[in-house]
Amino acid sequence: MRALRAVAQAHQLPLADLWSWPLWRLQRELRWPDALMKRVESYRLSKGTSPSVGVPDHALLPLDQDWPIAFEGLKRPPLAVHWSGWKPCWPLLSAQKAVAVVGTRRPSDHGRRMAHALGQGLARAGWPVVSGLAEGIDAAAHHGCLAAGGRPVGVLGTPLDRVYPSEHEALQAEVESAGLLFSEWPCGARVQRSNFALRNRLLVSVSCALVVVECPETSGSLLSAQIAHTQDCPVWVVPGDALRWSCQGSNRLLQEGATPLLSPESLIAALGPGPLAPASTASKRSDRSRPSVERHPSLLRWVDEGFTLEQLSAELSCSPTQLAHELLQLELEGVVEPKPGLRWRSV
Repeated sequence: MRALRAVAQAHQLPLADLWSWPLWRLQRELRWPDALMKRVESYRLSKGTSPSVGVPDHALLPLDQDWPIAFEGLKRPPLAVHWSGWKPCWPLLSAQKAVAVVGTRRPSDHGRRMAHALGQGLARAGWPVVSGLAEGIDAAAHHGCLAAGGRPVGVLGTPLDRVYPSEHEALQAEVESAGLLFSEWPCGARVQRSNFALRNRLLVSVSCALVVVECPETSGSLLSAQIAHTQDCPVWVVPGDALRWSCQGSNRLLQEGATPLLSPESLIAALGPGPLAPASTASKRSDRSRPSVERHPSLLRWVDEGFTLEQLSAELSCSPTQLAHELLQLELEGVVEPKPGLRWRSV
């Protein structure tokens, strides 16, 4: 689809016009293998010259406006995502204006309370709270978000018509009602164990930060942290009991350089108000961040030249953490918009 879109743009044509191109012309432009071109031609012949393709209202496809750009950078991008719930969540997820909270299915009481407090605090600050809707930490974070009247986002490892675990039927319905559920698996698809690990890449891709509350050394949360590292997504970790099995994986992330998270307030102070924060709260914070452009008049020019966060930090001789916070505020003001690879573009 990306290759077809590039050809259409190069010829300044609507994408749909390529459907009627002769095979030899498509082959000249795309240079795809003969076997693939034969499949394309067979498909076109089966659909006719003016095909009518019915796309369900609650399916999001790669060329849709709200398709998260970060999905395209994945080694295995989803072919589609199926969703249910509050549609205005999608532009926020597409712009990575959400925070993911993950952890073990068998947490300590401290971990469960911390996840609930994080969900609650993030929701009050206006941040959608993303999680996998699993037992333990995921469920506690979503319960906290719901308790504060926030917008929870559940990324499922099952189709939307399945609930796993079964005792989460009420919670899944609440998340759907208040926020959003989505899955790359269509209704009726067979559930496999690997689906739950695969959803981690999607969970990270729609988030601007990942919080690991508590997890053992065999947890899928460590996979989420690895994915976050490859996508330049900051990882925060709640320090845990060094002698407890369920904290050994998350504590190891701290040894490897993840940012310690001692309270929900410290995370919220670093992130600032979320995209759903009351206008008065966001405007107060944006007033404090506005001098970043005034202090560094070259900032927007460097941003448009494709400088990464690390390069901007070196040019401006300032902390990457502080600069990331200021750029996030500029995003909320509509001055810049994010691009993959910790880059931005002025609006």
